[in-house]
Amino acid sequence: MARQISYLNWFWYHRNYFIIFLTPLLLLALPLHFRISLARCGFAIALMAVYWCTECMPLAVTALLPVVLFPMMGIMEAGDVSIEYLKDSNMLFIGGLLVAIAVEHWNLHKRIALRVLLLVGVRPALLMMGFMIVSAFLSMWISNTATSAMMLPIAHAVLQQLRDTEIQADERDLQASAQDNPGFELEMRETKPQMTDENKPDMELVDGQNARRRATEAKYELLTKGMSLSVCYSASIGGTATLTGTTPNLILKGQMDEIFPFNGGVINFASWFGFAFPNMLLMLVFSWIWLQFMFLGFNLKKSFGCGMKSDRDKEAYAVMKEEYNKLGSMKFAEVAVLIIFILLVLLWFTREPGFIDGWATVLFNKGGSFVSDGTVAIFISMFFFVIPSQLPRFSGDYGLLKAPPALLNWEVVHERMPWNIILLLGGGFALAAGSEASGLSRWLGDRLAPLQTIPPFAISMLLSFLVATFTECSSNTATTTLFLPILASMATAIKIHPLYVMLPCTIAASLAFMLPVATPPNAIAFSFGNLRVIDMVKAGFMLNIIGILSINLGINTWGYTMFGMDTFPAWANSTSSKP
Repeated sequence: MARQISYLNWFWYHRNYFIIFLTPLLLLALPLHFRISLARCGFAIALMAVYWCTECMPLAVTALLPVVLFPMMGIMEAGDVSIEYLKDSNMLFIGGLLVAIAVEHWNLHKRIALRVLLLVGVRPALLMMGFMIVSAFLSMWISNTATSAMMLPIAHAVLQQLRDTEIQADERDLQASAQDNPGFELEMRETKPQMTDENKPDMELVDGQNARRRATEAKYELLTKGMSLSVCYSASIGGTATLTGTTPNLILKGQMDEIFPFNGGVINFASWFGFAFPNMLLMLVFSWIWLQFMFLGFNLKKSFGCGMKSDRDKEAYAVMKEEYNKLGSMKFAEVAVLIIFILLVLLWFTREPGFIDGWATVLFNKGGSFVSDGTVAIFISMFFFVIPSQLPRFSGDYGLLKAPPALLNWEVVHERMPWNIILLLGGGFALAAGSEASGLSRWLGDRLAPLQTIPPFAISMLLSFLVATFTECSSNTATTTLFLPILASMATAIKIHPLYVMLPCTIAASLAFMLPVATPPNAIAFSFGNLRVIDMVKAGFMLNIIGILSINLGINTWGYTMFGMDTFPAWANSTSSKP
């Protein structure tokens, strides 16, 4: 028996090698039996799907397989495949990340977070609301992992102070009651067996203190779990609100431009924000209500704490105030980063707002789509490398001091830039291009044509559930990369607007709420909050339902009008590569 267990352990520890070498051998029957291009492309996609789902190799390394497989299988030329790895969507991703790196480098995100938390106060429900609002807002612009890593220590410091202060206050109240109210001791005598020991009142006082301490610790243990989950969930939800907030959003834009090259820029920063931001607010509100119900209950007076602030509230508030004071006054670098950030967002919104001609249309895009969101992101990001982090100063004898460093330098960028995501994006675009070139997309579309008899809203709902379930055990990047080309083929085959299924499924890929391994923010919260897996499953299951219903409500109301979902667009009939 022991020998069998040791063999199983050896097999488990070496499973990645077995998957890497056995999977292509098992799938090799497909291209050998069907000697056509789409079978060879299907082999490559199936192989990458297994590697991505099992993570037997780094995700970015798996994303490079099309560079090898497509040319060797005669699907695409090497030059055409390589071009897919640095497209406009990648430029938008790089530009957005440069802004996020600058914000994190100068601690601007922490200043914003603490300022908002000081405004909302420290009462439990308001505190949870404040952490969720801040986490969601920051995650719109910086990575949800960085947001969670920054917000969770702040949340735990505040909760620890609240807990310690309440325990001390309870002990003071109990001692005061014992001294001032003789009936207090009499009541305690009636509830316990009579003792002849002269120290009985002291022991009863200790028992009362211990009972209150245990109740307070149990309450704050539950509150800590709720606060940890609220931060990581709101970080994931906030990332859905902007085009650069999380990688699946950019994958959708890239796949739309790859599969439907004449779509006229239907997905840009402004159009995405117009649909996704209200949806994010809706998810955030219902998520707060659910977490409030699970971990705080619905005692509004107790949770919101109407009335004067107690000493314990003031002491916990002082903790956040002290953290904020440590940041000092706003530096020139922080002001510069904030101005550049606001300028970038304004230029994104006004480039092609949709209801009027934007500045890009008037100045540059009269004869084509020359200036994109990626152009703007890279242009504005360059300011970080040319604007000094301090105002130039002169010495007393009119000589110049040493020049201050720029807001960003390449060492900082190189250290913090997730280059692997750029390769992941490129691998997804290469898969989509290979599917088109081999005819696999057309073949899939024909096989999915019978779905035309099912109502579109039911298709959207079912696919959202499928993607949300799949993303619990696979990276959201891999999930959207694998699903979106198939969804595009299906939409074309059954003649519904491609965004009607692609948009809900893209956002559903970010609804990884149930497992610690589903997404990095969940893992961080799991390590911080003394959580059990069952705690995350119970809270996350309902949040998945809330998210899917909210997304499908949005796509059938304001999204239906925004994107003209009632018609099958002419550009969806053209799925060939760009000329």
